[in-house]
Amino acid sequence: MCETNKWKSKFLVVALGQAISLLGSHGVQFALIWWLAEKTSSPLMLGISGIVAYLPMTLFSPVAGIAADRLNRKFICIFADMAMGTVAVIYAILLFFFDLPVWTVFVMLCVRGIGSTFQQPAIQSIIPQLVPSEQLVKTNGWMQLMNAGSFFLGPVIGASLYAMFPMSVVLMSDVIGAVFASVALGVVSVPKLEKKQTEKENMIQQFKGGLQVFQEDKKLLYLILGEAFCMFFYAPLSSFYPLMTSDYFGLSAMYGSAVELAFAVGMMVSSLLFSSVLKVEKKIKVSFIGLFGMGLISAVCGIIPPVYIGWFLFTFACILLGASGNVHTIPLTAYIQETVVPEKMGRAFSVLTLISSVTMPVGLLISSPIAEKVGVNVWFFISGVSMLLINAAVLFCYKIRYGKRR
Repeated sequence: MCETNKWKSKFLVVALGQAISLLGSHGVQFALIWWLAEKTSSPLMLGISGIVAYLPMTLFSPVAGIAADRLNRKFICIFADMAMGTVAVIYAILLFFFDLPVWTVFVMLCVRGIGSTFQQPAIQSIIPQLVPSEQLVKTNGWMQLMNAGSFFLGPVIGASLYAMFPMSVVLMSDVIGAVFASVALGVVSVPKLEKKQTEKENMIQQFKGGLQVFQEDKKLLYLILGEAFCMFFYAPLSSFYPLMTSDYFGLSAMYGSAVELAFAVGMMVSSLLFSSVLKVEKKIKVSFIGLFGMGLISAVCGIIPPVYIGWFLFTFACILLGASGNVHTIPLTAYIQETVVPEKMGRAFSVLTLISSVTMPVGLLISSPIAEKVGVNVWFFISGVSMLLINAAVLFCYKIRYGKRR
């Protein structure tokens, strides 16, 4: 009982620190977008800001995964958080005393992106060092719940702060979050990770060693392949929710915000279920079901008629989309934490970061002109059907090649 309370208290301290940090980050991110929109009134500048935020993930994910496996993960998390907080302080001071050109915000977004790229695989790899393997689904459910909560509350906090204070003051909430996360992780004793001798391997060899994780586990490999192809269609859809509300259903921004809220509610409810009552034995199978759900619901969104009652159906579908995303992500994260050897876990998670960082901008480049020509609802339908076909093809190929052996 004492050991149970020990790991629970450690996890809760770390998770609470991460939740506060995420809350500050989401709030600042929302405020920065509004600040940039007011300063420029340019969709192009907003698009560039998104690329600048995602580009570091694409460039540095392999290095971040190797660092998480070779260096002290606790140190990486604290250093990354404090580096992002320091940059926010410097930018806030400069913004308070000088009228900075708009392009300077891109520098800050880039540094934040680099810090986040190194922090994510490190903190995901620390969790299984603190938590028993049989509790990983529940703890990942709690982590996703807090992430969904910050996704929901962050913009509310950011909008409130931006309405009351200048941008230089709003940035300080990011600093407060970084300090909380660093102190919380700093006071927790993380078990020392026994590493194999890999100093003679160069960086490319080490990254290939991380990719071997997926080559050796064929079920995981096929799931990741399915996710990678699906994300090219699914990731850009988050940018099209406002257009579905305004252009397709012809409703106001208030209705658009309700759609975003519905998606967050779906994430929170599913996270709560995973963290409390749901027990997942076949994690890969459940994760595939989540991918199928994402595709099916996206396709349904595309055939909802553009009438007032249709918007309510679309909002309910967004709740299911938020939930389906967690049905895919939570078991997948727990499976990797449970099965991958600790010295390669950082690189395994960096592959997932790499997938998300590549698919969003590339998917937007492909989907935006198509959606503009055929209609955003048609793109929802195309995306959903494509995801269903991709998953069916991936599972069929797996069954043909490995089904008879297992």
